[in-house]
Amino acid sequence: MSERGICSRREADEYIERGWVYVDGVRVQQLGARIDPSQTITLDKRADALPRVTILLHKPVGYVSAQAEDGYRPAITLITPATHYADNTPAKRFAREHLKGLAPAGRLDIDSIGLLVFTQDGKTAKLLIGEDSPIDKEYLVRVEGRLDEKGLQLLNHGLSLDGAALKPAQVAWQNRDQLRFVLREGKKRQIRRMCELVGLRVTGLKRVRIGRVKLGELPLGQWRYLRDDEQF
Repeated sequence: MSERGICSRREADEYIERGWVYVDGVRVQQLGARIDPSQTITLDKRADALPRVTILLHKPVGYVSAQAEDGYRPAITLITPATHYADNTPAKRFAREHLKGLAPAGRLDIDSIGLLVFTQDGKTAKLLIGEDSPIDKEYLVRVEGRLDEKGLQLLNHGLSLDGAALKPAQVAWQNRDQLRFVLREGKKRQIRRMCELVGLRVTGLKRVRIGRVKLGELPLGQWRYLRDDEQF
């Protein structure tokens, strides 16, 4: 179901448990059941009506994006009623059920800050982190060191990591000590490693946009729901 783009694996398990998955019109009742590629999978209409939330968090330094590691807390622990950003726009009321199945759609390094997305919606997750995702991400990166024109050109296109060429990026000076990066891929610690290859040291990194959704005025350590009028 995930490979066919119907839903995420997590959602598939839930739909099967609810009895909402049919193969050639026959209800599937066993998790992990295998089918022939020629068979047709359909979902009960209630699956589309099931409410799914997407949450935007302004992640601080010191929190990991996913599972806890080396004593560091996962960023999802910041999603509580006390840290819900209260602005002037209509918002959903926080409910504990919104944490069920909530997972990060992408990563942000432990020593980086900025926009981190959590979602219950498998289609949103695939859109943001799928291998062929069309969604770009914007970062403001404070650096130390000297960067000549050739180095700037390499940051835009020409560098490789882990034995593979990087996709073209958009990199330009934002001010005298800060670069603006726009990427469409997200290898582990990619920006920091790119900068190291051209002789720069990153001293601060902040993600400010994912697709058409901006971090905006969301305070550090707080979160809000993706609004109905927002799309990545």
